[in-house]
Amino acid sequence: MNLLEHIGKYTLLVKRSFSRPESHKVYYKRLVTEMELLGINSTGIVAIISFFMGAVITIQTAYNTESPLFPAYLIGLAARDAIILEFSSTIVALILAGKVGSNIASEIGTMRVTEQIDALEIMGVNSAAYLILPKIMALIILAPFLSMLSMVVGVIGGWIAGTTVGVVTTPDYIYGIQYVFIPYYIVYSLIKSVVFAFIITTVSSYHGYYTRGGALEVGRSSTLAVVHSSVVILLFNLILTQLLLS
Repeated sequence: MNLLEHIGKYTLLVKRSFSRPESHKVYYKRLVTEMELLGINSTGIVAIISFFMGAVITIQTAYNTESPLFPAYLIGLAARDAIILEFSSTIVALILAGKVGSNIASEIGTMRVTEQIDALEIMGVNSAAYLILPKIMALIILAPFLSMLSMVVGVIGGWIAGTTVGVVTTPDYIYGIQYVFIPYYIVYSLIKSVVFAFIITTVSSYHGYYTRGGALEVGRSSTLAVVHSSVVILLFNLILTQLLLS
């Protein structure tokens, strides 16, 4: 199957997913469930990875700026910008693509191969909207909160690691965090997190929805969902960076 055919099927599936719900009450219940499964259950891994990445960024920056020509507050400044501009949006999205994306693709793929989706269609239910739309909305709603959580935990992790190892003092680190702070950077990161959330859910749902075969194909669809989501995220990261920061 060529690339254009994939893009066409993906576009049509997304269009079907955003059709008018048959029952708003049912969709609301599914939305709440998906918010817990996709977003809230991901806070732990996001917080842990953000903490250690903030620590690593701070220590590496300190060891690469040991020259007396570099002021001490530069460590906090570099950690802040690296975490806000790139890590808390792009890297967290890649993490979610592996955790959430594989889960979505395997769930929908299993429903496809066990003919549960066919049963929904026979009952007159728009299976694409019923299965995919709550997932899209759930991750779009919670992605900015996960991104902000990553920013806060990453900065705290950098502070704890830097002061514990002794590469930076608390006043210097805090001054670097505050130095020439540009609030738009947070807006930029949140915009990217929303776009990446849409990519993860729709690409993963596409691979799961069009799974054919048995358990082996479900596993293959899950793998493809993670790979393709990650590639598209990196592509749109480049595009959004050029559009929003140029």
